[in-house]
Amino acid sequence: MKFAEITGWGKCVPPAIMTNNDLATFMETSDEWIRTRTGIEERRVSAVGTSAMATVAARNALAAADVDPAEIDLIIVGTCTPDEIIPNVASKVQQDIGAKNAAAFDLNAACSSFFYAMHFATSTIRMGMHKKVLIIGAERLTRILDWTKRESAVLFGDGAGAMVLELSDKPVGLISSKISCDADARDVLSLDFGMSFDRYNFDGVMDFNFEGQEIFKRAVKGMSAAVDGVFQETGLSVNDIDVLIPHQANKRLIDFLAKMCKVPEEKTMINIQKYGNTSSATLPIAYCEALETGMVKAGDSIISAVFGGGLTCGAGLIVWGDRVTPKGNNQMELEQGADQSALDLILPLYEGSKRAWQERS
Repeated sequence: MKFAEITGWGKCVPPAIMTNNDLATFMETSDEWIRTRTGIEERRVSAVGTSAMATVAARNALAAADVDPAEIDLIIVGTCTPDEIIPNVASKVQQDIGAKNAAAFDLNAACSSFFYAMHFATSTIRMGMHKKVLIIGAERLTRILDWTKRESAVLFGDGAGAMVLELSDKPVGLISSKISCDADARDVLSLDFGMSFDRYNFDGVMDFNFEGQEIFKRAVKGMSAAVDGVFQETGLSVNDIDVLIPHQANKRLIDFLAKMCKVPEEKTMINIQKYGNTSSATLPIAYCEALETGMVKAGDSIISAVFGGGLTCGAGLIVWGDRVTPKGNNQMELEQGADQSALDLILPLYEGSKRAWQERS
């Protein structure tokens, strides 16, 4: 049998940090209000587009795998915040890294995008259609938020993460995965931008619908079903799991999933406190940090679960390979924006949102 081994990993987190206390300087909120509800303490704000972060993460993943970009035959970028509608982010990454022999496309399953990309990249490798695939999750969510809406604005941050998947004979990588979509609830998490978008009359505010309680309820149901499906397919149980690396959306949801999987806190990857919800980037960033801290060890069995707008859901069993250290330096950082604070970047967006709402009313 053929498998898709994860041979490279890398992340990109922008240098500008927005703390909860920073948010409280222009929004009616507090560090205590945000932390107790979400577990978030700070998040990153990017001064550059999604493709720039995706490129840094990609270069780090390639360095960790010691793979020449010309060897990559497919690039998939999971994102819901592309730099532009056409062309796609993946083609910009392809251009920037010199992956001249790759096909390239974007995938939008909101926060589930990276896991969806892993699911399909693994499938195409196991079918023999591709040998080396670069998958990326990258988001610049701070540019699309309505900064006058506290309930949603405090949740999100910017970042990117990437992995290299290679054809292997060893039973490693994504061994089993289940993905789904609860389309009846597609509108409980939505950003109104599409056929209703009038480029001649656009006032700078896109309607962001975020029904927190309904999203939580549906996410729990969807991820639970996906995890159960993986266990049924593999014949494994919670007792066989070494590490839980879930989508970082809310600390309460992570705690629920850990309890359901009977994984103790010391074996559950949690970094939402540092980055907030970076949507499709949360999973690859979390994997990078789990490897950097030694939480993931050679041969570990890992459960990951995700959910996102749509409402998309997924879960998978990943068996890690023999190598947990990068072959090359995978700590390259984003150079742009180091001279700007998060408040420098966000306050103009906040003022723009406020003016737009005043003009609407």
